[in-house]
Amino acid sequence: MLVLARKLNESIVIGDNITIKVVSVENGVVKLGIEAPREISIIRSELIEEVTESNRAAVQEQGVDKNDIDSLSKYLGKS
Repeated sequence: MLVLARKLNESIVIGDNITIKVVSVENGVVKLGIEAPREISIIRSELIEEVTESNRAAVQEQGVDKNDIDSLSKYLGKS
């Protein structure tokens, strides 16, 4: 992991088309502005974790066979 220190209004550039800028720092909370092409998905990690956990719970509740999920993942190219 690369760790960078940035001050208010400073930014970093990722690749040719993603810029992350420190917009504000208040009460220990850092607000970031992200400029990226529309086709780039930007999602907070805690939301991904929440959906993943919800999906796991649904699979267990429904009694879905893990082999079926593995087969579907391979079919969709997300193994």
